[in-house]
Amino acid sequence: MNAPPLSAVVVDTAPAPHASVIWMHGLGDTGHGWSQVVPELGLPPTLAVRFVFPHAPSMPVTLNQGYVMPAWYDVRAADFQSRADLAGVRASRERIEALVAAERARGVPASRIVLAGFSQGGVIALYTGLRHAERLAGIVALSTYVVDPATFAAEASVANRDVPIFMAHGRRDPVLPFALGEASRRALEAGGWRVEWHAHDMEHSAVIEEIRAVGGFLARVLA
Repeated sequence: MNAPPLSAVVVDTAPAPHASVIWMHGLGDTGHGWSQVVPELGLPPTLAVRFVFPHAPSMPVTLNQGYVMPAWYDVRAADFQSRADLAGVRASRERIEALVAAERARGVPASRIVLAGFSQGGVIALYTGLRHAERLAGIVALSTYVVDPATFAAEASVANRDVPIFMAHGRRDPVLPFALGEASRRALEAGGWRVEWHAHDMEHSAVIEEIRAVGGFLARVLA
């Protein structure tokens, strides 16, 4: 793929970061939206992290009457078994792999890199992280699900067979039903992954308790 590199909002928590979090937004959003959560994570001041919040490319989204918006892949149908454009998912994976490579080139080892995302961004975080060739520090997947569940276990890299995964979902989510997130968690656990699961009384959004829990997870896997 010869797509241009993604632009991103970058937030460093301290000079000379020694860890990186690449955090993907949801459908229709930009990297600016989630960049606001960094101060709310409650990270220890000794943990110097570079947060990279990339902007998804804009494309027509079929389910939204072809309206052009930032998206990691096209959403073609309401049916969760067939809705995702897997070619688009794979293209976004390549773009995120390029961001990981850029962090590696800046001196951050893969073992100090976390992939994170919300909704569509969480799909890409899981899809990319499970398949990445080098061991990552962890994966954060918020209000999301495992896309193409029939293949993820077979395609997962040996290096990330035990990567820690943080998942959270709203019990009242009208966009991606809570049961879908639970089914994805069970599929991951059946495949041998360790999943830290959080359920919150919220819709398709985030609450401060969730954000603080993400901060605790990041502090542990990047310690």
